[in-house]
Amino acid sequence: MLSIGMVAVAEEAVFTGKPTLLQEHGAGEGPVWHPELGLLTSGEGNINRRDLAGNMSVYRKGAGTNGLLFDRQGGLVVCDNVRRQITRILPDGTAKVLTDSYEGKKYNQPNDLTIDSKNRIYFTDPQYGDRSGMEMRDSDGRAIEGVYRIDPDGNVARILTHEVDRPNGLIVTPDDEFLYVADNNNALGGARKLWRFELNGDGTPNLPSQTLLYDWKTTRGPDGMKLDQRGRLYVAAGLNQPHLPQETADPPTAGIYVFSTAGKLIDFVAIPRDETTNCAFGGDAGKTLFVTAGGSLWSIPTAVAGYQIR
Repeated sequence: MLSIGMVAVAEEAVFTGKPTLLQEHGAGEGPVWHPELGLLTSGEGNINRRDLAGNMSVYRKGAGTNGLLFDRQGGLVVCDNVRRQITRILPDGTAKVLTDSYEGKKYNQPNDLTIDSKNRIYFTDPQYGDRSGMEMRDSDGRAIEGVYRIDPDGNVARILTHEVDRPNGLIVTPDDEFLYVADNNNALGGARKLWRFELNGDGTPNLPSQTLLYDWKTTRGPDGMKLDQRGRLYVAAGLNQPHLPQETADPPTAGIYVFSTAGKLIDFVAIPRDETTNCAFGGDAGKTLFVTAGGSLWSIPTAVAGYQIR
């Protein structure tokens, strides 16, 4: 399935089949699997559900979400980018706002999230589109598009300020050793890079350890990401049609990029819809990679099951 240049040889199979279109609409972002509910996605202003039989319905109307993730207690933690907050939704539908501001300033657009082994929640806070309402600025007036951590006691810390241009997707490895962050600035000349940080025991990145793993250069950069049980990283990125002058697509680059534990690109599978925004493992054996792209939903069989928070 390789069509992107400079791809290293995978140490074992990654995909065992080609992408299959499951539905045309309703799956804009934030896919997350639940063994009883099926797949939830953010789309068309709602949280939508595709149940185990493949039936589609609205799970939570008017949610205004992007990233979604179930925690170990069964709560659905969501990035509410419309209300600019992180919210936890219980199985009975009640919701609790975990954080809606930092140091008295409203967040920008909480985008995606991950949870480590100590139940600390990490989330990104970029700003896409109109920037006139941004409150997050440093003492010099420079806009902050940061990464934050919510501890189990509710304390919130900003762990990245200007180290990443415009953070989007992110994930912590199961052993809490590394934090991967997608840098996806769609402005002209913006960074489109995949970064890796060593993570200290207290959940702060070791800033001198910041390592560039891949640079998409002038095409669309990385978005959502997930890990499989071998520690390989699956990243949604790229474009099929250019967004000139900001983002190019010659040749088309949209799809899922797979990186080894050493940070080398080892596989790529193209998705023929723009934009490829996110992915999540699920299915009975955990060997189905669900991919959101331009509102559509795709599935790809994988050789190795995905890592799930348990």
